[in-house]
Amino acid sequence: MPEVKIIGTGSYAPELIVSNDDLEKLVETNDEWIYSRTGIRERRVATTETLESISAVAARIAMEDAGLKAEDLDMIIVATLTPDYPLPNASSALQKELGAAGATCFDLNAACTGFLFAMNTACMYIRCHEAKYILVIGAEILSKIVDWTDRSTCVLFGDGAGAAILAPGENQGFIGTVTGTDGTKGYTLTCGDTLTSGEQDNLNPFKPPVKSEDLISRYVYMDGPEVFKFAVKRVPECINQVLEKTGMTTGQVDHFVLHQANARIIESVAKRLKVPMDKFIINMDRYGNTSAASIPIALDELLKSQKVRPGDVLMIAGFGGGLTWGATLLRI
Repeated sequence: MPEVKIIGTGSYAPELIVSNDDLEKLVETNDEWIYSRTGIRERRVATTETLESISAVAARIAMEDAGLKAEDLDMIIVATLTPDYPLPNASSALQKELGAAGATCFDLNAACTGFLFAMNTACMYIRCHEAKYILVIGAEILSKIVDWTDRSTCVLFGDGAGAAILAPGENQGFIGTVTGTDGTKGYTLTCGDTLTSGEQDNLNPFKPPVKSEDLISRYVYMDGPEVFKFAVKRVPECINQVLEKTGMTTGQVDHFVLHQANARIIESVAKRLKVPMDKFIINMDRYGNTSAASIPIALDELLKSQKVRPGDVLMIAGFGGGLTWGATLLRI
């Protein structure tokens, strides 16, 4: 069974920067209120960009970083909850844009944990000798599903894309993984379809009408306190599970790359793990919560900084809608 390593990364975010001060003009809020509760100063918002276009930029940067061409790719996996269209799926559209005609393509939706799930799926294909070079993308255009009149959610999210290319390696790269889901609490985070969920059913003459009280809004809804409690408990748990599974300790981890949802969540995780904050990458101040894109954007920035040396150990962990969670330990 071959080992698996990351051989290239890339990321991209839309050009428009929307600051907290800009949001103050839309809803009753201000920079101090937002930053003190979330750690977010600004986010990127798509205007002319699409999920396909930002994914393609991130992918090309990752391919250049890996020294590969589009025709070298055996597979493309896109993790997203905001594709441009239901059909064709985001990965097929990206294949066409890149010219990666030989790649098998599919999408994966595990919300904010999506990139981590997609990366682990790619590992399985490589270890089973079913693929050699796999492009894994986490990308979101969350601005199209945000209610810009709701200050409890519109201040949180941003748009962006991150990419990684996985390939067989001689030395151990991916050391261990833990993932999980609790669907019984899935409705603490919801989002309907382009039409209010249920309205589409009402267009079907063969189905009984959906009652108005059963409709799910087309915009993101989040039970913030419940998600916070879930995250600060589950993330350190799954990190400790991976460490126990691999026989390693927090002291052997050089960098922690967590889903960039809220600075207070990361601070709480660090406190529970008894790990100094300087081991955690923080970039939600510049991007906000970009869901499936948050981990790969942070990973790309970390790997291209001066902070990482060959042989460093990274802990990647995330949580998201579903409810889903996961942690992966890897060596660079």
